[in-house]
Amino acid sequence: MKRRTVLVATSLALTASVAGVIAWKAAPTKRTSVPKASIPDDASLLQTAHYRVHSTATPAQTQEIAAAAESLHAAYLSLFADHVAPSTTPLILVLYRDADEFARNNRSRPWAEAYYLRPACYAYYGSGSANPYHWMLHEAVHQLNTEVAGWRLPAWANEGVAGYLGASWLENGVLTPGRSDPDTYPIWWLSRMKLTGSLDADVAAVRFIPLRELVEGRGPGIDQHVNLYYLHYWSLSHFLFHHRDGTYASAYKQLLALGASTPDFERLIGPLEEIEKAWYAYLLDAIAKMQDYEAEHGIER
Repeated sequence: MKRRTVLVATSLALTASVAGVIAWKAAPTKRTSVPKASIPDDASLLQTAHYRVHSTATPAQTQEIAAAAESLHAAYLSLFADHVAPSTTPLILVLYRDADEFARNNRSRPWAEAYYLRPACYAYYGSGSANPYHWMLHEAVHQLNTEVAGWRLPAWANEGVAGYLGASWLENGVLTPGRSDPDTYPIWWLSRMKLTGSLDADVAAVRFIPLRELVEGRGPGIDQHVNLYYLHYWSLSHFLFHHRDGTYASAYKQLLALGASTPDFERLIGPLEEIEKAWYAYLLDAIAKMQDYEAEHGIER
């Protein structure tokens, strides 16, 4: 799998209403069109408990992606059991055999390697040493947020939860939220964050995005700092789920269910400036651990 310098997981969730609008004196009902998935003509169909997987990849690859998606589905509902009810509507995944076929059918940004465009997630089966399904899982989290949980979240929370779960370790059919897989995006960029230990200096050098700017969408342009943003999104969610044995985890889940506004953040979790300091220290520690892991395993990025 090619490790590009931009996030390949782009969420372009589109909303559509199917409610009829009835005018006075029984005028004809008007309905908006229901979005449809773009499915390759030669795609096979694999149905699982919660997914319909349309695929041009091999049967074994398709089964692997489907199993990973089911593992994610179970982990998601377990994580948010108090806030999200299970859905009986099948979710749609479209899997391409390789990056070239995906690129020819890409309806997202030119650099995208996966995306969610309601009602389907689109990705390809990754080859090489990297995790082959993490792109699809990232987008499948956006799908779960939108179509199962019914949440409408700001980017920091939507991408944060997707990065957190999409980059989690999957082993023996079980996805473990928060145990990060080093062969997933954005984790493989973590060791190259150049934080100095001085929060103010790192903010000035655009190495660290202040928490208030991140949650309010007022930071530096994302097109010039894609990896930086997604490392921030991932690390903030990981911090909120796991800092001090999950001190903020319950409040964070409640925050997500309420829409993750800035006032609710400060009411449920704490003042942004105070949380920022603890999160920055948490991120420094995560970088050091990743650097140690790569040195121990002879990994060069």
